[in-house]
Amino acid sequence: MLLALAGICAAQSREDRIARAAEALREQLVAQRRDFHRHPELSNREERTAGVIAARLKALGFDDIRTGVSGHGIVALLKGGRPGAVVAVRADMDALPIEETLDVPYRSLNPGVKHACGHDVHMTVALGTAEVLSRMRAEIPGAVKFIFQPAEEGAPEGEQSGAAEMVRQGALENPRPLAIFGLHVTPMLPAGKIGYAPAAMLASSDSFTLRVTGRSVHAAWPHQGIDPIVVAAECVTALQTIASRRIDPLEPVVLTIGSIHGGNRSNIIAGEVRMEGTLRTHNEAVRERAISLVKEIVTGIATAHGAHAEVSWSAHSYPVTVNDTGLVNQTLPAMRRSAGAANVVQTPPVMGAEDFSYYQKVVPGFFYWLGVGNPERGITAMLHTPGFDADESSLETGVKVMTNIVLDFLDRNAAQR
Repeated sequence: MLLALAGICAAQSREDRIARAAEALREQLVAQRRDFHRHPELSNREERTAGVIAARLKALGFDDIRTGVSGHGIVALLKGGRPGAVVAVRADMDALPIEETLDVPYRSLNPGVKHACGHDVHMTVALGTAEVLSRMRAEIPGAVKFIFQPAEEGAPEGEQSGAAEMVRQGALENPRPLAIFGLHVTPMLPAGKIGYAPAAMLASSDSFTLRVTGRSVHAAWPHQGIDPIVVAAECVTALQTIASRRIDPLEPVVLTIGSIHGGNRSNIIAGEVRMEGTLRTHNEAVRERAISLVKEIVTGIATAHGAHAEVSWSAHSYPVTVNDTGLVNQTLPAMRRSAGAANVVQTPPVMGAEDFSYYQKVVPGFFYWLGVGNPERGITAMLHTPGFDADESSLETGVKVMTNIVLDFLDRNAAQR
């Protein structure tokens, strides 16, 4: 009983110290986030961003800082003062090709580029966590690997980067962590709230291009040609039957044709139509089935009309982001202690996608939401929009929660050794 009470007191004491440390960093966290926000860089172009991060980690005394991973990625190791396991924390670095519309002091200085997905917050929370942990390293049982990843939004065509390439270049090796944690901002939760899903959290995302080739002819003699626009229109409608008639209706599937181009004059039947779309699912088996059905449907329709259809899938695809249920259940108590039980809520899966899923294919992972919304201040704009912003009080919450769950994980695994 006395030992149990001593353990509780020790845990409370550490959580209090972490809370005070995060609070003391408040102004620094805000300044860091605003610096990132003023200087956004696109995927695989995060040169300044990487330099700022590497310099900060060096100043914090990290033992091993590896730069240039998958372009501008950084992998850094903080060794604790006691033996133990290794755990990883991941943050993404890139911004989006979106024009800043906010009239704020930290407005983007790079025309047409904006941190509209909160990666400026992600990096700031990770650096704040690194700073708090660096001050506690003597009591850390094991090591914490920080992964700062470029190109989460997708590398430009012809380039490689992102989580898959980070994994390929050894970000999870030497040493390999037992688990990895990451977070993503959401304006759908108010600042101070944490959201989680116990299993599937985010969808797979597969982009495809569909080319329908017919035979061009004068519109007055349609029988002498093959109209790919008619074929494409039938394909657009038929592809929706994948979700409505070919897949279990209890399985989420979203297929979107987001772009369609064909023809150049009203009295000429086009020779080709080009369409672009995405496919999203929450189940890998459903994903593979849906991918095969896309080809089956469009080639069948094209053949019936005497046309030809070709489907090509982008290499920049994301698997389903699936949290390790055991890791989630083990982590929730520490989350609730650090953020407050009422502030940790279960959220339904959504159809957005994240390449954090590639790390989860190698080690157990837990990806969760950090609320950044504040309706009273008008901070409600969704991700990937020109008006997106974040309530900066979320930075302190993010640091407290991430620091606590990392130490809690290392404590549990040190006890099992």
